Amino acid sequence: MQMSASIKSAFNQHDIVVQTNGASKTLSIATKPSGFGSAINGGELLLLSLATCFCNDIYREASKRNIAVSRVDVTVSGEFGADGEPGFNFTYKAHVTSDAPAAEIDALISHTDQIAEVHNTLRKGISVRLTND
Repeated sequence: MQMSASIKSAFNQHDIVVQTNGASKTLSIATKPSGFGSAINGGELLLLSLATCFCNDIYREASKRNIAVSRVDVTVSGEFGADGEPGFNFTYKAHVTSDAPAAEIDALISHTDQIAEVHNTLRKGISVRLTND
């Protein structure tokens, strides 16, 4: 899958487009009170990315196992220090509501933790580089 995200930001304008394999979607995020930039910071979005990935993957993996899931609650937390320092102490909690036996849900959660793509990307570490396109 080829993915991208773009922001066009100006005074009181914050246009966001995400794309997967050519399918575009827009997101609405307010500007900061100053009118410039996003009211949500990148760290918050990174944590949301982890929560979203795990949530979506639970539904996907539950479907593969023929487990009906009626609700997924995920809370991700982490810490960031001074400007320019990487985040640390990332943890998350998940609760899955289903009529399936608790042992099946526990196995589903454990399996999903092992295969969640965004989680594994961060666990592996990646190169992020600026290009001059």
